Amino acid sequence: MDLPAPLAWLLDEASGSIGPDRFLAELGERLLADGLPLAGGALTLAVPHPIIARRTWLWRAETGAVIEALGFAGALPTEDGRNWLTGLGPVEEVAIGRTPDGPVLGWAGTRPFAPAEAGQLRQAARFAAAPLAALTERAALTGLLEAYLGKRSAARVQAGALNRGTGEMIRAALLYADMRNFTALSEASEPAAMIADLDAWFDRVAGAIHAFGGEVLKFIGDGVLAIFPVTHGPAEACEAALRAVVAARAGMAHLDERRQARGLPPLPYGTALHLGDILWGNIGAVDRLDFTAIGPAVNLVSRLEGLCRPLGRSVLISGAVAAETATPLLPLGEHALRGISSPCAVFTLPDA
Repeated sequence: MDLPAPLAWLLDEASGSIGPDRFLAELGERLLADGLPLAGGALTLAVPHPIIARRTWLWRAETGAVIEALGFAGALPTEDGRNWLTGLGPVEEVAIGRTPDGPVLGWAGTRPFAPAEAGQLRQAARFAAAPLAALTERAALTGLLEAYLGKRSAARVQAGALNRGTGEMIRAALLYADMRNFTALSEASEPAAMIADLDAWFDRVAGAIHAFGGEVLKFIGDGVLAIFPVTHGPAEACEAALRAVVAARAGMAHLDERRQARGLPPLPYGTALHLGDILWGNIGAVDRLDFTAIGPAVNLVSRLEGLCRPLGRSVLISGAVAAETATPLLPLGEHALRGISSPCAVFTLPDA
């Protein structure tokens, strides 16, 4: 069967697209080459995710650029794709499949589409159903893995790093934060209130970590272990970690003000920073594995956080981080850490 080039691509190759963004751009380019007067395109997929309900990719024919818009769970449904396309020109939009949350593929023209051109776009949408089903499944899997494992671990699982005992060495600035008095709080609170408190705490800390390029590796009870990988030098990673600490403290200060206005106690916590090497690997039993971080640097940063209460500080910074940053720090001397052979030079922020 002699098919037009865009339909042949949809039938034979499109399922192998790297992601929905590339699928949209490549299909748009092929439709353009086939003579259709396209100004842009939009693709919307529903995704199972604790925060995100819909993802929309927007392609502009003039530049070839693709950007993404997110629709969040609990928010009113929006028509981001259609609204964006309307700003480019006349719109032809097709819902693919019969389910209400199925993919939606839309195009904007540089002029109104002729009936035959609109028919070509509808036919392309029919041929797109099968590859979009495969892409939707992969995007859903990626979203869920990233939500529960983090981007680095999710990428490794999808790349096939599934064997127990495999891992990689990562040099990074490590951040460990732990809520204080959590046991007393949990005993005095209803389970739903306790979970809400934990979520609010994790939102502020993890949000600051992600905002400055870090990645949460683990939630450990009421604690957080995160890394800022060294990519362009340790100083950059250490500065990013320090900025995340400052941002998290500002977020928690605002949260505590709101809590106190409601007659609730603040949520005190301690944070420690260290620079070192960790093994991030696949560890566990034969039938239950976990990507986790191990090594002396992980031990040190957790022990360092344990000094926050006895030293009366909310932030403690190791000498390894202090040596790499230009941020003014206050020295607190050397301290022995449980299970660590050598004393650790300890610093803090002047107002912490």
